Amino acid sequence: MKASRTMSIESLRISSRFEGLRRILKSEAYAEHLEKPLAYWALPTDRRLPLAFLGRTLDDLLDMSFVELSETAGIGQKKIQSFVKLLARAANTDPADLPAEVVEVPQSLVSGVGGTATESEEGFDPATVSEVQWGHWRATIVKHGLTDETLGRFAPSLQNMTKVIWNTPMGEYANVSLEDIRTMRTHGDKRVRAILEVFHCVHTMVSGMGAQSHLKVDITPRLIHKVQRWTENALQTAGVPSKEEIFKNFVSPLLEQVYVDAPKQICNLAENRLGISNPITSVRQVARTMGLTRARVYQLLNEINDIMVVRWPNGRHLVYELRHKLLTEAAQSMDRPDLKQFESAVELFYPGSRRGAAGPLEQAPEEL
Repeated sequence: MKASRTMSIESLRISSRFEGLRRILKSEAYAEHLEKPLAYWALPTDRRLPLAFLGRTLDDLLDMSFVELSETAGIGQKKIQSFVKLLARAANTDPADLPAEVVEVPQSLVSGVGGTATESEEGFDPATVSEVQWGHWRATIVKHGLTDETLGRFAPSLQNMTKVIWNTPMGEYANVSLEDIRTMRTHGDKRVRAILEVFHCVHTMVSGMGAQSHLKVDITPRLIHKVQRWTENALQTAGVPSKEEIFKNFVSPLLEQVYVDAPKQICNLAENRLGISNPITSVRQVARTMGLTRARVYQLLNEINDIMVVRWPNGRHLVYELRHKLLTEAAQSMDRPDLKQFESAVELFYPGSRRGAAGPLEQAPEEL
């Protein structure tokens, strides 16, 4: 009897909460909410979800009484509590923040939602991203004209992203629901996490910016921004910068970008080729020191070029323009400046041709 009375009191409490949420969601301000299925507010980490309700719109569900909902087959006390929790989540979603164009939640999400949360060091947890959040992130990318930008350009680290999607435009995912991405072939947890993290980072940075028809958002990786600004300025300034200035503003930040994006073996190779701790070494010497074949060394060097192409797409043109300017001015100087490390950096980050491939380079790697 006591247990029965407790359940009755709990049901009254949930019923009261339901009625309050229904009044809020039925108001004119939440009209767009009512068109969306309940699953729109479900998270992969949610448990005991009311599966019988997930595919139905809020409008449909809120037209039913609490008693009718409670008596639905497969809906017990725990499920009705989860149902009210999802309604509260919907009510806490500001109508102004609801994306205007969102792909409907697919049937696969209605069939069941699961997942295990894994917190990252930065606090980003892909397992807690809802379709609402994902829709908002996608809307931000479209709004600011970033659909043609590649995923790899904005990734916190390319080490955490499958190489096959480095050059994938963000627009390929901007019109796809989160659950559809999760069910795509070859899209395992690592790939989905990397995609979500990029959208999350970009959204966090630009979502608060107001749109202006005559302006466009241009996002650049921090280290690349530093090199690009310095390179553009050096192209407009007469004379050859000192070896120290070139290292500080060109060699060092590009090498630091490699530290961010490449495993330790490639970083060590880059240091050897740039003469960071020891004199600049040839490919043959590097291969002997690292216990690798020269073919393998060329493969690793090409990885560095792949990183630069993703991170700084227009870098090749600017770097070779700068190289031509500095070499021309150095040849005309009475006291020829030391550009050996600069030339090694150009060949390391943007080689004249694919290393290890047939055909001559502007300067053979062995000579650098």
